[in-house]
Amino acid sequence: MNVGLFGFGRTGRLVAEEIIKDSECKLKWVVRKSAADNHKNASDFLGFPHKNEGRFFTKDEATEKGFFSEHPVDVIIDFSSPEGIYEYAEAADSGARIVTAISKYGEKELALVKELSGKTAVLHSPNITLGINFLLVVSQILKDIVPQADIEIVEEHFREKREKSGSAMKIASKLGLDPLEHINSIRVGGIVGKHEVVFGLPNQVIRITHETISRAAFGTGAIFAAKKIVTAPPGLYGMEQIMYEEFVKNISVERLV
Repeated sequence: MNVGLFGFGRTGRLVAEEIIKDSECKLKWVVRKSAADNHKNASDFLGFPHKNEGRFFTKDEATEKGFFSEHPVDVIIDFSSPEGIYEYAEAADSGARIVTAISKYGEKELALVKELSGKTAVLHSPNITLGINFLLVVSQILKDIVPQADIEIVEEHFREKREKSGSAMKIASKLGLDPLEHINSIRVGGIVGKHEVVFGLPNQVIRITHETISRAAFGTGAIFAAKKIVTAPPGLYGMEQIMYEEFVKNISVERLV
């Protein structure tokens, strides 16, 4: 699977590394803000000198007409910025699938995401880690089983993060909880991200927890998503939807007994 990557910041570099290490993927190119160093390829920059993967292009080069026909890929993975979608929108016309992990799209960008999904398969997930989406699915199932439970959400992040976690807000929404009353935020040290859903019952407490140890987890999730939609028809997909389908497909009464 040939992959193009938008964004080479703190997270983007780890995502690129995960793509390079995956034997089923080939990182064809990386688009970043500038090319202000001596490295031609991302693989050289990241310490894989024999891979020859991820040729660097600037944003200006990527927006030149014909870029995506000259450098075709099966999937574009976006870890750049909300405005990045305008830079690769043209690629949808050639059938390239799109995985975007941008968390804070404006209304115009969200409208463009939906427009592109009419041309190709687009997966949008603000938190694309496997674990958080598994937590979302299981929490909803558990709430249906024990609707009488008291439910609280605890989210922990690095001290510089001011706002409430977007993932915690989504969990609250899916569980029908008021985020102001049921999200408890902790800001300490250099925690990447931890989310816990606590179900309180009269005689027991059930905790469903996910912790991101490294931002490389976003790369693992993005690759998983890309593999799932690389042959999918046009449409708008979500990581939670894919995780639910995998959950249902792999769980059976026979396996649980």
